[in-house]
Amino acid sequence: MENIDEKSLYYLEKAPVSKAIMHMVIPMMLSFIATIIYNITDAYFIGKLNNTAMMASVTLALPFSCVLMAFGHLFGVGSGTFISRLLGEKNIDRAKQVSSINLWSSMIIGVVFMAICLPFLSSILGILGADGETFVHTKNYLLMFVIGSPFVIASISLEEAVRAEGASTASMIGMISGVVINIVLNPIFIFVLHMNVMGSALATVLGNVTSVGWYMYYLQKKSSVQSISIKEFKPSKEIFANILKVGISAFLLDGFMVITSLLYNNYSMIYGDSVVAGFGISQRIIQIIDFISMSFAMGTVPLIAYAYSSQNNKRLMEIIKKTIMYMLGIIITMSVILLALKSQVIGIFSIDPKVIGIGQRILMAQLCSTVFAALSGIFTGIFQAFGTAVQATVMSILRGLIFIPILIIGNMLFAVNGVIWAMTLSEGITAVVGIVLWIGIREKILKHLLVIQEHE
Repeated sequence: MENIDEKSLYYLEKAPVSKAIMHMVIPMMLSFIATIIYNITDAYFIGKLNNTAMMASVTLALPFSCVLMAFGHLFGVGSGTFISRLLGEKNIDRAKQVSSINLWSSMIIGVVFMAICLPFLSSILGILGADGETFVHTKNYLLMFVIGSPFVIASISLEEAVRAEGASTASMIGMISGVVINIVLNPIFIFVLHMNVMGSALATVLGNVTSVGWYMYYLQKKSSVQSISIKEFKPSKEIFANILKVGISAFLLDGFMVITSLLYNNYSMIYGDSVVAGFGISQRIIQIIDFISMSFAMGTVPLIAYAYSSQNNKRLMEIIKKTIMYMLGIIITMSVILLALKSQVIGIFSIDPKVIGIGQRILMAQLCSTVFAALSGIFTGIFQAFGTAVQATVMSILRGLIFIPILIIGNMLFAVNGVIWAMTLSEGITAVVGIVLWIGIREKILKHLLVIQEHE
């Protein structure tokens, strides 16, 4: 077994808990902010083409992007949590094998995915709803993404692996470098080279290539506990079982996000453009709160996994308690401020009285949802960190499974109000289930760790 560079694991093992949490969370927040900036600039550049069909093509292709993200999380979240647990056990040799398997498996699945999608591209476009003028533009946009699938998937999985060893700053650099390349190349490809939406997709793919390059450089040259060497690529049933048992929960979560988003869009359209616009505005407003909760839920997973596998009970419980405390404190404060100013905030995005009126009701419901969603997210992250596949998977699929019948029944019984509050109710139920699962597993986990310590 190789020696560990203690400096590389300082934040996972020895840093004061509050300092370690902020070290992991703040870079993730900055990465999400960079992503928001990219989304705004991307929409701006495509919007300057003054072509509604082109703008629609990007929206139609979104579910495909979510599928790539799901595959990236399948390997990335599964490998990342496994790597953090292995580091806690001081098993560096196995951690290097897992990190190598993470990279090359992501690339292989990306190539297979590309080979399957290319011959059936027209059929995929039909499933996405592209027709008429949008068909050609969506095809051009999607073609670049299909070709770039290996790099899009690998960029997501490698980001998780880098963060798994506590290197949150290196993880942030990889994400932001990709965003910067994307923003720089976007106007060049769209306007100078006249590639239109295909140029936007190509810029996104090259941004992912840049991120992959940085992550590979870091893991091979800077990391003392991981490797991407093909020599370390030694797949086994045991390794894949540990990766997939947790990764599948992240994969399913992404899948249900696509389904719930499509259902929300379809049901809101029943009640007209004002409701659709109100949902769109509210989602933009709460996006920053969602990213904050995701930063805490995802950013602290390596800390929890490491403390768990190193049997440091005191540190483990302190990380969980302080993460929940900091996260809820920030989210509740922001939600209260936005609730107090909901009319003014909605008014920034629209002057239509109907949109402002319905938008305030939607914003109130979604702000309530953020608190429950934050709790659901942190409990899902905890279960993933422990490697408890059943609990993690239940949390991942429960929200979607509950949301669908609640939305349908809510629409039947309460019309638009049922649609507005469906997500709040489903998030609330999921959060309660998360608390129950946590109470059920907490004592078992602590007793298990005490037994291990007594036998050492």
